[in-house]
Amino acid sequence: MTNTRLVQNFRGQRGVLLAGPGMAVETLQACLTRLGMTLVRLGDVDPAALDAQRDILLLDGDAPLDAGPACGLLRRAPAIGLVGVEAPSRLKALMDLGVTAFLRKPVHASAVYAALFLAVNGYNRVRGLECALAEHESRKRGRRALVKAVVQLMQTTGIGDDEAYDVLRRESMRRRISIEDYAGQLIAAPDAVHTSTDQKQRA
Repeated sequence: MTNTRLVQNFRGQRGVLLAGPGMAVETLQACLTRLGMTLVRLGDVDPAALDAQRDILLLDGDAPLDAGPACGLLRRAPAIGLVGVEAPSRLKALMDLGVTAFLRKPVHASAVYAALFLAVNGYNRVRGLECALAEHESRKRGRRALVKAVVQLMQTTGIGDDEAYDVLRRESMRRRISIEDYAGQLIAAPDAVHTSTDQKQRA
């Protein structure tokens, strides 16, 4: 479980609308303005400049989801699905794209804040869990590499496990990288360890 801080104030943030020109936005615009936000259409901003700390995507969930800009953008920022047809298949498709909250069309003012709260904090929680999982996997790979490197040094130099670990530690410090990263480099290129380091360790 992550300890992501809940976001409760959306002042200064920006709603980015992905919808056709015919969609009524007056209520949504007024609600966002009261919350200190602005509303723009995706066509008026650079999609590459979307910022998860500032932008909240508002996607017309009744539009086709298999084409257009939505598929490549919904992982870059929190997203709310605007839905008029609450079919399970349509809701699932939006969730698969990364939507973490929904607003029923026509938009009612009383539901906007809750949707923003769920979208932003749900997005942050998912990203936090993904980062934690990636870090865990990286550490696990690093531990495996470290064990392999120790065994490799023991086999090629005839030193003990404690001495092999110390060689890795000293050389990683000299190179200013983690011992796990150096172990990975050593496994990939066994000659990377300096003989001078071995000689110092033997002395």
